[in-house]
Amino acid sequence: MDQKNIFLSKGFCKYENLIDDEEVNKLRLIYDSLLNDLVSTAHLRSDLGGQGELGSEKITQLMRPSSLLPELLESKAYQVANLQAQSLLGKDLVLDFDMLINKMPFTNTATPWHQDAAYWIDLPDKRAVSCWIALEEAHEENGCMWFIPKKDDQIRAHQAIVEGGALSCEAPKEKAVCIPLQPGDCTFHDGFTMHYSKGNTTAQNRRALILNFRPKDMVDLERAQGIDHLGERKVRNKP
Repeated sequence: MDQKNIFLSKGFCKYENLIDDEEVNKLRLIYDSLLNDLVSTAHLRSDLGGQGELGSEKITQLMRPSSLLPELLESKAYQVANLQAQSLLGKDLVLDFDMLINKMPFTNTATPWHQDAAYWIDLPDKRAVSCWIALEEAHEENGCMWFIPKKDDQIRAHQAIVEGGALSCEAPKEKAVCIPLQPGDCTFHDGFTMHYSKGNTTAQNRRALILNFRPKDMVDLERAQGIDHLGERKVRNKP
């Protein structure tokens, strides 16, 4: 079964070597410069693990890094990921938003089970895919991705268990699949696919770059309604 059919049947798939070592190293430098820049990124970052101090978040989520560094949009990673997203869901897919999610060393804070679509407004065309790119080896101990094969496009009830933290939903964990990655590998997942990652118990950061793609008409509709993925984290697309 090819990657498109795997994605369409399960709601997720894995690509090895999406980007090469040279591109990984370039992105690591950019990534770390943004993580360490507490002034320029203050309005874009939050702690998915709860109310962490600026610069010492357990799980740093930094939204729309390309708004600070537009040259990222022309990078090999963004271009190749967009082409792969189009191969999965259609030629009209464009970048909706990007983000960095970093798990700090020894924080051991899980990202709870959730569906990305719970964060989004309801749109008439529900095609959307997120590309999760590993910038170092991602495994169980530092927080690689787990997925539950998707059955339908229903959104489960979500809530933030920790004030200010990530949204969470009940999930059939016995069906979960662990997807370890090497640097430059990635996963693609549908907005309705439940996913999760364990906490980072290692001595190094777990750096991931996430790119979300959806039809251009839907991105335009979002922007017309004031949705730019820079606002408060909350449940928008309720079941």
